[in-house]
Amino acid sequence: MAQLPPPTPRAAIGSLVLIAGIVAVGAGAFAYTGGFLSPERLSPQKLVGALAPPGGPALGHRRNHAKGICFTGVFQSNGQGAALSRAPQLAKGDFPVVGRFNLGTPDPNAPDATVRVRGLGLQITAGGQVWRAAMIDPPFFPVATPDAFYALLEASHSKDPDAMKGFIAAHPEFAAFGAWAGSAPFMASYAEDAFNSLNAFLFTDAAGTTHAVRWSFRPQAQPEPLSPADFAKLGPNHLETEIAERVAGAPQRWTLVLTVADPGDPTADPSKAWPEGRRTVEAGTLVVEKIEAEADGPCRDINFDPTLLPDGMGVSDDPFPAARSAAYARSYNLRTAEWKDYPYQAPAGAAPQPKQP
Repeated sequence: MAQLPPPTPRAAIGSLVLIAGIVAVGAGAFAYTGGFLSPERLSPQKLVGALAPPGGPALGHRRNHAKGICFTGVFQSNGQGAALSRAPQLAKGDFPVVGRFNLGTPDPNAPDATVRVRGLGLQITAGGQVWRAAMIDPPFFPVATPDAFYALLEASHSKDPDAMKGFIAAHPEFAAFGAWAGSAPFMASYAEDAFNSLNAFLFTDAAGTTHAVRWSFRPQAQPEPLSPADFAKLGPNHLETEIAERVAGAPQRWTLVLTVADPGDPTADPSKAWPEGRRTVEAGTLVVEKIEAEADGPCRDINFDPTLLPDGMGVSDDPFPAARSAAYARSYNLRTAEWKDYPYQAPAGAAPQPKQP
C-alpha cells in the first residue's frame, strides 16, 4: 500500500457528527460541535476529544463523519435565489461542485445500519468565491446550545446508567430528536435523502435587505423508506455501493429550497424547527455526476466549514456555526498530522507516493 501524501492547502474545515440517541434511543445525532459561549469551560480540544469512541479515534480520519464518499457535479442555479442574496452562487448559471456523502459516526468501518444520521458536505464555487455547507437529514438538531451538546457527549460516554436520563431531564428539547431518531424510516439510498442546514444564516440581497434563511437539498429521486431491519439486510456498505452504481447509470438531483424566517422565528436555536407555511424559494438543482472513493478523491482534503461563505451570505446569532468552525480546525489538524495512518490506495498503474519527510 502506498503512503498517503499530506492533505493539500485547499482544505479548510470539516463536519462533525455524533451518533446520538446513543443509550436513550440507540440512534445517531449530528454534532454541531464547537461553541465558545463559555470559553473558560469549553474548547475545541475538549469537544473533539469527547467525540472519540472508547477505543480512541480512527487515526488519519475525520473525527466524525468518518465514513464517506466523494462526488463531483454542478449546481444549476435558476436565479430565483438572487431575490434573497447577492451571492454569485445564486445568480443564474451553472457552478462546479465538490461534495461528500457521509455517515454520522467516528468509525470509518461502521456498518451503515448502525448509524442513524446521514450527512452531505458541499462546496459550490462561483465568481472566485466558495460556499461550503455541512448538512444532515434530521429536521432539527437535538440540543439548543454548544454547552448542551458537550453535556450530551459526556452523558453518552458515562458509565453511570442514569447519565442519559439525567441529561434528557435537563434538556427537554432532546425529546423531539429522540422521537425522530426512533421512528423515522431509513432511506435505501443517499439519493433519496433530504439534507438540511438546520442553522439559520443571513442572506443579503442586492438592495442591502437582510433575510434570515435556512436551506434544504430535497431529493428528486423517489424515496423508498425501509425499516431498520430491512435496511440492515442490504449490507454493511450498501450506501456507498448503491450511490456509485446509481450515479454511474444517471446523474442524481436535489432541489435547493431556501426557507425564509418570519419575524419572531428562532434563529439562534437549531433544535427548534420553523413553523410550516414559511416562504420558500426553489433556487436551483444540485446535480451529482460522478462518485469517487474518498481515499484519493477530490473531497478528501476539504473540510466543510459552515462559516466559509460568499459575499451576500453570513452567519446569524446562532452560535453553532462559528463554534463548529473552531472545532473542525482542531479535528483537521489532528487528522492531517496522522496522514501516514490513512489507508490511501494508489490508483492502478500510479507511482507510489513519497513518504512525508
